[in-house]
Amino acid sequence: MRIVVAADHAGVPLNEVVVAELRRLGHAVHDIGTHDPATADDYPDRAAALCAEIVAGRAERGVLICGSGIGASVAANKVTGIRAGLAHDSYSAHQGVEHDNMNVLCLGARVIGPELALDLVRIFVNAKFTAEERHQRRLAKIAALETRFGGR
Repeated sequence: MRIVVAADHAGVPLNEVVVAELRRLGHAVHDIGTHDPATADDYPDRAAALCAEIVAGRAERGVLICGSGIGASVAANKVTGIRAGLAHDSYSAHQGVEHDNMNVLCLGARVIGPELALDLVRIFVNAKFTAEERHQRRLAKIAALETRFGGR
């Protein structure tokens, strides 16, 4: 799978661990940084860069890391076609994909440790959208919201 990974300055240490694990698992990883925790890098900028890769079709999924994961999730979900979810538990990491076709996993580097983060990333990339009618119906309603309130 083609996966893009991005982090702001707070997520740098976790970013490195996630990228290494995804590569070890055989995924094609595009690491778009940031790589310097001493330089402030705002999560909306990292979210924009990550989402651009997915929207353009250069990546199928993304992992976006900031301090709490919340800001990254909020920013990513402003982009039409992005379905970002914050997950700090295994159920959310797979259910977000299976039911909501989540294409961006957001993680909080100041909230969870590296071992849990790696478990969540593995669960996320192995999960598949079920495409059940009820889930497709709900995703159509989300797309309608994007159109109604200023999406493309």
